[in-house]
Amino acid sequence: MPRQQSGVTRRRFLSTAAKASVVLAAPAVVPARALGLDGNVAPSERITLAGLGIGPRGSYVLGCFMEEPVVQFVAIADVRRDRREATRQRAEQKYGPGVSMYRDFREMLAREDIDAVLIATGDRWHTPASVCAARAGKDVYCEKPCSMTIAESQALAETFRRYGRIYQAGTQRRSVANFIFATELCHTGKLGKLTAVHANTLHPATSHDWLPAETEPPRDVVDWDLWLGPTPWRPFNQRYVDGGWRGFFDFHGGGILEWGAHTVDLCNWAGTNDAKMPILYEPTPSGCIATYDDGLKLVMRDQDWMGLGTCSVRYEGEDGWVETGDTGRLEFSSGRLRGQQRQFQEEGTSAVSHVKNFLECVKTREPAHSNAEVVARSHIICHAAYIAWQLGRTLEFDPVKVEFVGDAEANRMRSRALRDPWQLI
Repeated sequence: MPRQQSGVTRRRFLSTAAKASVVLAAPAVVPARALGLDGNVAPSERITLAGLGIGPRGSYVLGCFMEEPVVQFVAIADVRRDRREATRQRAEQKYGPGVSMYRDFREMLAREDIDAVLIATGDRWHTPASVCAARAGKDVYCEKPCSMTIAESQALAETFRRYGRIYQAGTQRRSVANFIFATELCHTGKLGKLTAVHANTLHPATSHDWLPAETEPPRDVVDWDLWLGPTPWRPFNQRYVDGGWRGFFDFHGGGILEWGAHTVDLCNWAGTNDAKMPILYEPTPSGCIATYDDGLKLVMRDQDWMGLGTCSVRYEGEDGWVETGDTGRLEFSSGRLRGQQRQFQEEGTSAVSHVKNFLECVKTREPAHSNAEVVARSHIICHAAYIAWQLGRTLEFDPVKVEFVGDAEANRMRSRALRDPWQLI
């Protein structure tokens, strides 16, 4: 059963109890770190963090968290023993002994002393693990993409709405200055009425093939059944575990979702301030063109960019355009707009500002930049585009009902069956 959330937090309870128990005693020497002096954060104010599935990207993001004085990393759950041990060793070098290891993340989530969880598993686990964490009363920072299907996107938003937890998807460009600046040009009318927003995506195709079967390792070395989780069973192959799962349909949502989780998300923010979804999806050879009810075009393409870095976006209006990418550089259509130029140092792959935003929201309980509501909407756009591309035909979409109009085959593709015992409701 989900743990019920009360109005009294663990820290508030401890604070109240301390005030109610005034005891006269001899003076005691209390370390500065325990009082939050000399730049230290008092234990009662720290955010206790756990990690789930910490691979290459997760290791980088964990480093961003560990640089924040407010964070105390206490536990790691991973189906791979080598990654469990590596993460614990790294954390204990900073925090000292006491970082716990778990093979099954459900045992870790049962701990009441954990405030937040960093989820950096493969894509197949992002929604199920986030849902489990929210039900266990944890706030979540989860790497992108946040979902594998339209149905998972809806379940994610509904779960975090119901349980009142903070969610931040790892779509960190929402917190990077050059992307924020380009979006502000749209929202302040500097480009005039927007006519098209362009998202840098990858080729959509995925494969339904299987890799050859290999001898399955001991469960403590790699828990293959738990690695597969909600996806259909297939025989073990080390390549999957080492990151070679990308490109396989059961584990991956295709190239539109791979980068669109960032760039379509940015375009929907710039073009509609997260308020809408397109109503028409027209597949192209390597992407999709989606149209909103006001005529605004969302172009998902993998070619003809200006070399400003990966995950580029381009916003076009009646009075000009701006394009930017992960290098932090911007290009403009005119000298007038070029006068808006700023120098930005942080690259789009940096998670530093995004992590800071998440931690601040854990304290204030305000929605994070990439909260479950906004990323669910942008991910639904990516999934709808991929469905149109797979079917090879134009699809009409009802954003209110979140379903395709008059197309039973497309509507069946809004969800995928989950392998027992994994469920989202």
